[in-house]
Amino acid sequence: MTLHYYFARKFLWTYLGITGIFVVILGLIDLVDKLQDFPTLPVWEVVRIVLLNLPYSNYEILPLVMILSSVALFVRLARSSEMVVVRASGVSGFRGMLSALAVAALIGVVSVSVLNPVVAASAKQYNTLVTNYRGGGSSVIAVSAEGLWLRQGNAAGQTVIHAASASPDISSLSDATFISFSPDGVPLSRIAARHATLGAGEWLLEGVKLWDLSDGTNSEATAQRMDRLSVTSALTREGIVDSFGKPEYIAIWDLPDFISQLEQAGFSARRYAVWFQMELARPIFLMALVLVAGAFTMRHNRTTNTGISVLVALMLGFTLHYIRNFAQVLGENGQIPVILAAWAPPAASMMLAVGILLHLEDG
Repeated sequence: MTLHYYFARKFLWTYLGITGIFVVILGLIDLVDKLQDFPTLPVWEVVRIVLLNLPYSNYEILPLVMILSSVALFVRLARSSEMVVVRASGVSGFRGMLSALAVAALIGVVSVSVLNPVVAASAKQYNTLVTNYRGGGSSVIAVSAEGLWLRQGNAAGQTVIHAASASPDISSLSDATFISFSPDGVPLSRIAARHATLGAGEWLLEGVKLWDLSDGTNSEATAQRMDRLSVTSALTREGIVDSFGKPEYIAIWDLPDFISQLEQAGFSARRYAVWFQMELARPIFLMALVLVAGAFTMRHNRTTNTGISVLVALMLGFTLHYIRNFAQVLGENGQIPVILAAWAPPAASMMLAVGILLHLEDG
């Protein structure tokens, strides 16, 4: 038990040390980049933007930090001959890795359950600030049992759009209502359309009824009916989809309800379902990376070329990471099932690592 506690403590401190190095490096790089992007902003506001982006940027490279930490730990243990002593005492190399695996699993669980909501909140706030400072038009979208709600706006005012239903690609709305407001919040007009299609810089409405709300008179008496009407809009289909929020912007505890609401409203929630399952599988993938690193770097220096072993371990770990990302893309595009996209790479990585470890240790 003392041995496992010793290895677990060394691995945890190694991981925290490498994480701290990456936090500083990524923070400085992002600070220089943001100072160039926003030269007119006060320095303290730029620092605030950088700090909001730090959790997301480091959370994204967590698997890479894990493989580097594992390689650093096992190389140090091999150079100090501690693994030789462990084997001489009758403990196999695989058993010696159990403490590191337990720490990797703990880091994975904590990152998903605790860090994920923090990263989601900070990343969403960062995106909002950057969009506002870059002068992007505001657009907010919400999905409820009553249908789709969308807000688009600029300096000239705001427009609230409601639709009973929409196409999966958000290119057309059914039973849509457009209510325009002035910058002071005074209603200007209301438009009801049987069908609305998003074109290049405009909404193309069919079966339209228009009420003028700006003059304070009886709007029903002056209402107009038209077969077609064009409403200017700066929105694009991609912009509306992004307004749902990237999966990374939604805390994992809120994802099941969000996915359910999207599906009830007739939208595709595949990208969110893939992300949710991949987050649940994250601890297994981190454990697989530890096994991969240990399989190549825990042997004594006299029996292997350390440089080659480290290079192979790093390359294999990075390859598994990018294969996992590729499977995510396939899952989001519907090329493979959601469960397969999320769980197959961690499971295959784990089996591959165990196979390599058993072959090198006992083969």
